[in-house]
Amino acid sequence: MLCRGIRGATTAARNSREVIIEATKELLLKMVKDNDVSLRDIAGIWFTSTHDLNATFPATAIHELGWPQLPVMCSHEMDVPGSLPRCIRILMLVNTEKPDESINHIFINEAEKLQHTHYGAQNNEANK
Repeated sequence: MLCRGIRGATTAARNSREVIIEATKELLLKMVKDNDVSLRDIAGIWFTSTHDLNATFPATAIHELGWPQLPVMCSHEMDVPGSLPRCIRILMLVNTEKPDESINHIFINEAEKLQHTHYGAQNNEANK
């Protein structure tokens, strides 16, 4: 069995505890559903958010979903000029037999525009 990463990203409409948790729960549930992931196969989840989201930890959503046994980590994204505001990203590490090409990375809400870019690629002009 291999450990594979499932990437996901979403945005929160505003910097409030409730909105951040709801946006995070929506993304987590879609990542699990669209990849047919069993909770027992999740090795860990790493959450990041942009600096403009500081009302709560996105990982708080794990407890509200009833998944407190999962190891999680939260951190802030690099503060890159021109990056997507109010963005929550997730890296879910999953033990699976699935080949890498069958993994569905999930990008919803305003983060859909990140789906076909590498992190930071949308900022190449700002970095020249």
